[in-house]
Amino acid sequence: MNALRLLPVFLSFLVLAAHFYRAGQQVLALACILILFLLFVKKFWVPYLMQVALVLGALEWLRSTMMLVHIRMEWGQPWQRLALILGGVALFTLFSALVFRTKSLKSRYSG
Repeated sequence: MNALRLLPVFLSFLVLAAHFYRAGQQVLALACILILFLLFVKKFWVPYLMQVALVLGALEWLRSTMMLVHIRMEWGQPWQRLALILGGVALFTLFSALVFRTKSLKSRYSG
């Protein structure tokens, strides 16, 4: 059941990895993949690290959204759909951090 609760975290990091890979930042893409292996470590600090990484990921999505919207506006192209989609991805990534607040995941990482 915990695997299902952690699915948003997996998806968030995989999409972030794809984002960084497409931007030519292979080291950050690899870091997004490797951080997922920490979910198998049952230590109290893992949820905190994951939450910080997910908040930073959401901030990266917001930064990218603002940059791409600015470019689209300069070129006179439509930008609203792009802002909605990437804003939704940013919110999904941010809310993925909340899964560590559930009772079952708190007990998993309490030791």
